[in-house]
Amino acid sequence: MSRMIHLELNSVIETITIASEKYNLDTAQMIEKVARLEGLSQNEAALHYALNQVSMADPNWTFLAAKLYVHELYRKASVNRGFSQESKYGDFYALITELTRIGIYSEDLLSEYSKEEIEQLGVVIVPERDELFQYIGLFLLADRYLAKDYEGNVYELPQERFMIIAMTLMKKEERGQRLQLVKDAYWAMSNLYMTVATPTLANAGKSYGQLSSCFIDTVDDSLDGIYLNNWDIARLSKDGGGLGIYLGKVRALGSDIKKFKGNSSGVVPWIRLINDTAVSVDQLGQRQGAIAVYLDVFHKDIMNGFLDLKTNNGDERRKAHDLFTGVSIPDLFMEKLNETDEQGRSIGEWHTFCPHQVKQVMGWTDESGTSLGLEDFYDEKNGKFFSEKYEEAVNHPLLPRKTYRAMDIMARIMISQLETGTPYMFYRDEVNRQNANKHKKGTGRTSIYCSNLCTEITQNMSATTIVKEYKDEDGNIVIVRKPGDFVVCNLSSINLPRAVRENVLDKLIPIQMRMLDNVIDQQTISVGQADVTNKKYRAVGLGTFGWHHLLALKGIYWESEEAVSYADQLYEDIAYFTIRSSMELAKEKGAYSEFSGSEWQTGEYFERKQYHDDRWKDLRKDVSKYGVRNGWMMAVAPNSSTAKIGGSTDGIDPLYAVEYAEEKKNFKFKVTAPDLDHHTYNYYRRTRHMLDQHWSIRQNAARQRHVDQSISFNLYVRHDIKAKELLQFHMEAWRKGLKTTYYVRSTSQTEMEACEACQS
Repeated sequence: MSRMIHLELNSVIETITIASEKYNLDTAQMIEKVARLEGLSQNEAALHYALNQVSMADPNWTFLAAKLYVHELYRKASVNRGFSQESKYGDFYALITELTRIGIYSEDLLSEYSKEEIEQLGVVIVPERDELFQYIGLFLLADRYLAKDYEGNVYELPQERFMIIAMTLMKKEERGQRLQLVKDAYWAMSNLYMTVATPTLANAGKSYGQLSSCFIDTVDDSLDGIYLNNWDIARLSKDGGGLGIYLGKVRALGSDIKKFKGNSSGVVPWIRLINDTAVSVDQLGQRQGAIAVYLDVFHKDIMNGFLDLKTNNGDERRKAHDLFTGVSIPDLFMEKLNETDEQGRSIGEWHTFCPHQVKQVMGWTDESGTSLGLEDFYDEKNGKFFSEKYEEAVNHPLLPRKTYRAMDIMARIMISQLETGTPYMFYRDEVNRQNANKHKKGTGRTSIYCSNLCTEITQNMSATTIVKEYKDEDGNIVIVRKPGDFVVCNLSSINLPRAVRENVLDKLIPIQMRMLDNVIDQQTISVGQADVTNKKYRAVGLGTFGWHHLLALKGIYWESEEAVSYADQLYEDIAYFTIRSSMELAKEKGAYSEFSGSEWQTGEYFERKQYHDDRWKDLRKDVSKYGVRNGWMMAVAPNSSTAKIGGSTDGIDPLYAVEYAEEKKNFKFKVTAPDLDHHTYNYYRRTRHMLDQHWSIRQNAARQRHVDQSISFNLYVRHDIKAKELLQFHMEAWRKGLKTTYYVRSTSQTEMEACEACQS
């Protein structure tokens, strides 16, 4: 146990006594005995004792440990800032002026807010809300996110971090309502009704870093495009962003370069270059870059190294162990998996092509004369645009291809998933069918090629290209780039158990949506085309965490029709409040620039979702009249770290175990299921790898209907699962209309690092 507690013994005993009564715990043993047995000081023994009492029998000892720890934070802050520890929190204005003076905080706080306003907000801070934290949540918040000086000394306290975030995100609001909006945002965060994205939690109000979670880029098939993409991802990775990269336009191994045949090295060497960037350019010194690369299942390199990038067999010179992989899959491929002979053996053929050769041979173009490839089409329900182009390519005698059994490709995908957890699955036709902003390219033309690092973001994409290069009058070399749609995701998540139990969703979601929308205007993104796209579509991703926790509190079993029905009802309500909030923001501030012609404007989005009751009809009329502020609105991220800060369960995932050890590089704690007691235990006891994944898929399909982007959805399987069973899970996920699936986590894998970029 790290030596972090230095409270006076009397204070420790008093704290333990109070906490024992408050949380109905057994009377604490004498601290001196613990200290003697463990070789600790009296003060260290208190925290050591409390943490070691956390168990299924006495889960609430975590709140006592948190109380001891927060008192130590108060002590350190009081010493560093020069105030009395008895007051818990010091002078808020003095904190801001000092951290601004030494360069930790941005100067914006003092320039945007007067001393009187800051002092008013300081009075609003409620130190007692620190008691809502469990120990692990408080530890993570203090260890990773609270502002410290350059020597790592504690200055900022938990409630002050929430207030600084609120002030930062509301600073440009109209003066007449600004302070109230700051107070509203503080209310939402300090009561743990919601969390902001990890970059926002870490960087808001500070003089460095950016606020968005993830970015997605499309790589152009050119040397310039490949290397400029690498430069862009290096800059974003440095600032703490996770990356999704689509490589489906890059020519395959053995393709021609400048008509010289057989010279292309394919996508694998370029992926290795990205891998080196991820390792070399870390995220603010905290962790190496986090990047996912996606390729289409009809790309010629899919079986020529891509599916083996992370496996332990094969040529190490063609590996990229530090990246994550995703496969973009059309409906037609999944249909081919079902083609069988009379004996039931899979016989469906699948052809793979080089995208460069497809453009050369097939000659498809758009209205502007730009060459198109297979990746530029998708199947609508009433028009098989991709399937028709695919068959044209298959039947062209001069177009090179590599042919496999579709099942052989799927087998390689599943082998890699059981060994490494990846590739992620991206169901491209469903994603594009459900896109509310497909009007920018038209019916049947792909707008979305892949997802992000955590598979919850689905927004319009296109490659950035170099238009020209010239020397200006001062002799400078100027490169002119035409910006593509470089996706940005801005995240925030509802703590479902707290918000639902206290019936605050209708009040909470408008506050969250305003905060998310303000991130867009206050963001400083180092890559210009990402900033352009961010403001063009104003896309946000409101998500949730604590689903299993909520089911346990509601007395609903995971494997039940009731859980599926409840997911459908709850996420419809969340979708309604979210869209209504975006409409109200549009009424106040204007709709996003691409609203005209979108499915929000035409009403097709509401029709496709079958939203026909009176509240939806009224909202549909208001949206048509006033618009919506945000082109995309909902996305459910993994939410592991921030779920712990909120004292709940990860994202939409089932619980890992009722009692387990949470371990990272600098800590190891015992953790129990939240709100564990004799009522909730039965709803927790069947955990991740015990549960029938068909129920998880059905739940996720129910909520996916109401989420306009996607959901980070893991499949949990045993290491000895039969290939046929895993295939059935994938087939059901596709048939039920899931847009993406995230990791396949088997019992043979060590627990994978969660994507921290998309925590919210």
